[in-house]
Amino acid sequence: MHFMKNLTFLIVAGLFFTQLISCNEAPSKPDKPNIVIIYLDDLGYGDLSAYGATELHTPNMDRLANEGIKFTSGYATSATCTPSRYGLLTGVYPWRDEKAKILPGSAPLIISTEQETIPKMLKRAGYYTGIVGKWHLGLGAGDVNWNEYIAPGPNEVGFDESYILAATQDRVPTVYIENGYVDGLDKDDPIQVSYKENFEGEPTGLENPELLTIKWHHGHNNSIVNGIPRIGFMKGGDAAKWSDVDMADHFLAKAQNYVKENKNRPFFLYYALRQPHVPRTPHPRFVGKSGMGPRGDVILEADWCIGEFMKTLEEEGILENTLIIFSSDNGPVLNDGYYDDAVEKLGDHTPAGELRGGKYSLFEAGTRVPFMTYWKGTIKPQISDALVCQIDLLASLADLVNVDAEASDSQNLMETFLGKSKSGRENLVIEAVSRTALRSGDWVMIPPYNGKKVNTQVNIEYGIDENFQLYNLKNDLSQQQNLAAQRPDKLEELINTFEQIRGEEWKSDLSY
Repeated sequence: MHFMKNLTFLIVAGLFFTQLISCNEAPSKPDKPNIVIIYLDDLGYGDLSAYGATELHTPNMDRLANEGIKFTSGYATSATCTPSRYGLLTGVYPWRDEKAKILPGSAPLIISTEQETIPKMLKRAGYYTGIVGKWHLGLGAGDVNWNEYIAPGPNEVGFDESYILAATQDRVPTVYIENGYVDGLDKDDPIQVSYKENFEGEPTGLENPELLTIKWHHGHNNSIVNGIPRIGFMKGGDAAKWSDVDMADHFLAKAQNYVKENKNRPFFLYYALRQPHVPRTPHPRFVGKSGMGPRGDVILEADWCIGEFMKTLEEEGILENTLIIFSSDNGPVLNDGYYDDAVEKLGDHTPAGELRGGKYSLFEAGTRVPFMTYWKGTIKPQISDALVCQIDLLASLADLVNVDAEASDSQNLMETFLGKSKSGRENLVIEAVSRTALRSGDWVMIPPYNGKKVNTQVNIEYGIDENFQLYNLKNDLSQQQNLAAQRPDKLEELINTFEQIRGEEWKSDLSY
C-alpha cells in the first residue's frame, strides 16, 4: 500500500512538473511560415514616409519598414515592369531572356512551363500558392482566344490559384482572369483583342476625344473603356470589363479571401498591386486626399489596402506566422501617358528621394526601390544597408523552407532578409530598356551607349552617355560626379567584373 501511494505521488508530481515546463516554454513557431510578397507598381524610393517623404504619409507601409527591416540598397532587376516581374518569380536576370521586355496585353507567356519559379519551389515544400493582381508576363502560346481557357499562364508556372489582370491597367484586355477564364464573361458577347488595328466601328481616344474622362498625353489613344483611352484595341466582353475605381477594393477582397480560406495550411501569396501605375483611378474615398492629384491619391489608397490586408492577417491569428516581403517593380514616373496633374501638383514631394533618374533609367532611381521584410516576433526592427535584389528571393525562400531550388542568378540571402546578417551581394547587374550596368560594392559602372540621354515624353534621364560612367554611391548618392577619368583602376576592375557576369556579348551593345 505504501508503495502504491509513493508511485501515485511520483506520477502526479511528474505530470505537474511536465506541465510547469511546458507553460514556461515559448510556443514554438511552425516550421513553415506563410509567405506574402506585396509588390507595387512604379512606386519610387522617396514615395514612402519611412524612406523620407514629408508630403505623403504612408503609415501602413511604414509599419513594415519600421517594425521590420528597411533595406536602403534593395533593388528590382530592371527599371521597367515585365523584366522585374520575370526576375522576381524566376530568380533569373531578365537580360538573359530576350523576351523579357515590356509586353503588350496579347503577348504569349514568357516564363517557360519547365522553368523554376518561386511558387513551384514552394509547392514542393508543401505550400498552397496564389497570385492576386497584376501579371504582365504574357498568357497563352500566341493568338489567345480570350473566350476559352487561357493557357499557359500563372496556373501552369506554379500557382494553385490566380486572379489577375493580364498586363497593365492601361492595356487591353480590360478584364479580370480567374484561373485561366475571364471573370464574368458573357459568351454571347465574345472578346476580341488586337494590338495592330482597331475593330470596325469602335471608338478610340485619338478619334473620339469627346468620350474621354481622362485625356491621353502620349501612347494611350486606342480603345476607350470607362472613359479612359488604352493601349491596344478591344471589342466585346462588356459584362466582364472591370471598374477602374473599384479595382483596389476588388483585388484587396480577393487577397483577404485567399488568406481566410487557406489560413489552416502554409500558403504563399503574391499580392501584386497596380498603384501608382497609370491610369491612376483612385476610389472616390481617396480622391483629393493627398493634395497631389491622382498619383498621390492612389499611393494613399495602396497604403490603406495594405493596412486592411494586415488587419486580416491579425484577425485570422496568423500575422506572427507570416513573412511579408514588400517592394516595387521599378522606380517612379510622373507623366506616363495621361494628363493627371502628377507634375503640376507634385509640390515639394520627391518620388525618387535623393536618387537620380526614375523609371526607364540606368541611374539609381530606376531600380533602387523600397524593400522591406517583416515577420512579427521573428524579425527585429532595423535598417540594413546590405545590397539585396528581388532575384534573391527564390534561393533565399528555398533555404527558409528547406528545399532545393534551381537558383540560377539568385543568391541565398535569407540570413540577411531575417536580419541575422548585414552581408548582401557583392555585385548586381541592373537593366533598363535593354541596357545593363553594374552595381559593385559602393560603386556603379555604366558602360557607354548610343541613344537619347533623356526620355522627353516622361522627362526622365535614361542614364546613358557616349562615355563610361563611374559613381561612388557612398559619397555621391545622387550620381553627380563621374569618376571614370579619375579612377581608371576602379573602372577597369568593374569592367572585368561586368564581363565575367555578362560574358562577351555586352560589348556588342556599346557605342564605341
